[in-house]
Amino acid sequence: MGDLEIRQAATEDVPAIVALLADDPLGARRESPDDLTPYLTALERISADPNQRLVVAVREGRIVGTLQLTIVPGLSRRGATRSVIEGVRVHALERGSGLGSRFIEWAIEESRRENCQLVQLMSDSTRTDAHRFYERLGFEATHVGFKLSL
Repeated sequence: MGDLEIRQAATEDVPAIVALLADDPLGARRESPDDLTPYLTALERISADPNQRLVVAVREGRIVGTLQLTIVPGLSRRGATRSVIEGVRVHALERGSGLGSRFIEWAIEESRRENCQLVQLMSDSTRTDAHRFYERLGFEATHVGFKLSL
């Protein structure tokens, strides 16, 4: 994997992160790279929350991936703590390089350090390649997710 570094996202990383989020058909409809204000506000909130990890993967000084990991304490499953992986994006030129696997492995290890008993994620129903990728990493599609836009 060369000189890959996974580190906490910083304010100066926001334009590259938003570009990654917008670089697919779904993200292109949801994201607004021309107005970074809401993303910067979100980064402040994420950075202030000890249960959040917004990270970037950097290779040769260039951001090539991002993901957010949320630690969720709970009462169910005998008081289990779980983690939620979301916003996983890998730069188009890095897909197939093993970066995605390395990223998810990082998130799983971070979850173990936080004593999580379960790692979960959701993936849009149209992202069939992503579903195969997560299944290869040992994830199982055991639930149906629901959303309500507010």
